[in-house]
Amino acid sequence: MPNIAVFCDFDGTITEKDNIINIMKEFAPPEWEEIKNKILSQQISIQEGVGKMFSLLPCSLKEDIIKFTLDNGKIRTGFQEFVDYLKKENIPLYIVSGGIDFFVQPVLEKYGPFDAVYCNGSDFSGETIKILWPHSCDDECENSCGCCKPSIMRKLEAGDTYKIVIGDSVTDLEAAKQADLVIARDLLIENSKEMNLNYHEFETFYECIDILKNVNGVSL
Repeated sequence: MPNIAVFCDFDGTITEKDNIINIMKEFAPPEWEEIKNKILSQQISIQEGVGKMFSLLPCSLKEDIIKFTLDNGKIRTGFQEFVDYLKKENIPLYIVSGGIDFFVQPVLEKYGPFDAVYCNGSDFSGETIKILWPHSCDDECENSCGCCKPSIMRKLEAGDTYKIVIGDSVTDLEAAKQADLVIARDLLIENSKEMNLNYHEFETFYECIDILKNVNGVSL
């Protein structure tokens, strides 16, 4: 049986929609859209863009944002069963999210515990929300990722680990590049095709379970 570890994105992957985008649509002034477009086109770094978007929001909105996310952050079908399957097979599941702690943790709380949850932090001591970066890039990454998924992967797993990345967007691309297998949806499918990565498409976590069963049943 191969030594497997799973690194799973949160926004748009575990949840059906991207929570940061939904939060901005609901609470931010119109200039957030230009920042978002610059992130997606890689004109600015993820770290710079996410920091700028949240700086548009007053700290007084914290509880409103948490409630909004809990009410609207629908979990993708099959996620609890996926978590249970990995526990049964003793496969570590690391949540690696470009989201922010104050809304990621409340949404995930009922589905854990997980081997670890990595996300960005937050500071509500000023007038607007300040994002903190406790998992920034190591010396091998020069992308200003914010929550640097490839750096986390290098720190956690040995070279012989079969690394599976599950994600949906440009924020997962650098992690996907160093994965042995990518399970992708949305923009990450196109990225994986363009870069000739080893990938499968998915819409629900039941499909992820089937993919893991195939991987787990062969010698790699």
